[in-house]
Amino acid sequence: MQSTRVKFSKFITSPVSSWVWLSLTTLAIAGFTALSPAEASLGTHVRVVYLHGAWVWASMAALLSGAVFGGIGLITSRRVFHCWSSAFGRTGLLFWVTYLPLSLWAMQSNWNGLFLAEPRWRLALVFAIAGLLLQIGLKLANQPTLSSVINLSYFIALIIALQNTANVMHPTSPIINSEAWRIQLFFFGLVLLTLLAVWQVARWWYKSEPDCTSR
Repeated sequence: MQSTRVKFSKFITSPVSSWVWLSLTTLAIAGFTALSPAEASLGTHVRVVYLHGAWVWASMAALLSGAVFGGIGLITSRRVFHCWSSAFGRTGLLFWVTYLPLSLWAMQSNWNGLFLAEPRWRLALVFAIAGLLLQIGLKLANQPTLSSVINLSYFIALIIALQNTANVMHPTSPIINSEAWRIQLFFFGLVLLTLLAVWQVARWWYKSEPDCTSR
């Protein structure tokens, strides 16, 4: 019995297990999206909007976590916070980059075309490219403190840019401002599942760095 528990414990914490749980979470996200309620004007196409919105929120939450851990690491000079900042920074960027094709899908489904001149989409593309270049540079530099500085600065710059970017066709918080409680309920459920995926990916990034897990 004790041997079975030990084996199960090792499986739960193994890299293979991490990918299994992430796969299950991804399937849950897909299922939850497919079961989400339709909307009067957009019909079932609104489900892409739900997923797109939840993905953005999850990305922002990961980038915020990377900034917060980075700030704490800079104040305390403790490596563990720099490591978590790096993990969440990479995770936030991963979700931000993969949000772009979801955004294009939402455009095509609901606008019957791609409006690439939309300021919010161009901003997202610029920060995706800049973020990729920064994360590649940080990986090559292998400086945990620098990662915290960059993640904190990147998030602050993103927030300032979003505050100063106009919406043309992109509505402001259409789901939050909706009066349909079922839509809001499903959307927040989808957000929670996506945040779970964020945690699983960030945890994998953290464990993949020997310098972080060995201390």
